[in-house]
Amino acid sequence: MRTLYTVLGVLLFILLLGFAFKNAEPVELAYYLGYSWKAPLSLMLLVTFFSGIIAGVVACLGSLISQRRKLLALEKEIKNLKMTK
Repeated sequence: MRTLYTVLGVLLFILLLGFAFKNAEPVELAYYLGYSWKAPLSLMLLVTFFSGIIAGVVACLGSLISQRRKLLALEKEIKNLKMTK
């Protein structure tokens, strides 16, 4: 199974590397107030992808922290109930 994952990982890496080489031409991303950024298309896509991941994780943090607090409170309640028996 481990060799299958290794082979799939190498194939994915080769595909992504080929994509990066094929899309190495610089493109311009325009912002407000006349700002712009020139970089290869593959780099811009990579930055956008990881920005989305970070935004998703930050959006989930509030509910994760809330669930963790509830879990700790319930574990404390279970512990107190066991001690009273």
